[in-house]
Amino acid sequence: MIACVDGLTGFPKALETVFPKTQVQLCIVHMVRNSVAFVPWQQRKQVCADLKAIYSAATESEAEFNLELFAEKWDKQYPSISKSWRSHWANIIPFFAFPPEIRRAIYTTNAIESMNSSLRKVIKSQQIFPSDAAAFKLVYLAIRNISKKWTMPIRDWKPALNRFAILFEDRLHV
Repeated sequence: MIACVDGLTGFPKALETVFPKTQVQLCIVHMVRNSVAFVPWQQRKQVCADLKAIYSAATESEAEFNLELFAEKWDKQYPSISKSWRSHWANIIPFFAFPPEIRRAIYTTNAIESMNSSLRKVIKSQQIFPSDAAAFKLVYLAIRNISKKWTMPIRDWKPALNRFAILFEDRLHV
């Protein structure tokens, strides 16, 4: 239904090819991190606050307006930031079709990345697997252990799930 992806080149197009009904959402956290990568520490807080005005806007048109304000303020020093947001705009705007409670559930890929990082640590310790079954068993056990750390539910998940059920009634059966 919705795929939140990081900046991996070609990944959004691949998803749209295999799952044509999927709305591809670019990870807002990655966009912000990439945007401030070359901004000195003294200005990061200010740049991040101005970027937040873009992604926390109530509507797409308000976000576009805030992007223009951002560009007017920062393009002389950091023209690549607004250029990057504009070039990725098609994969940023699906976000604005949803209410705030859903936006919190779909704006980042950090939960997935955390799990992948934990899996890499486990797999790295085992350099050779005697069989595919052994590899699957290790991954299964690792995920089982990782999931024990998941004590907090996704924030506002029930209202988000309710909204998903309405928006995607033909594909989501709860």
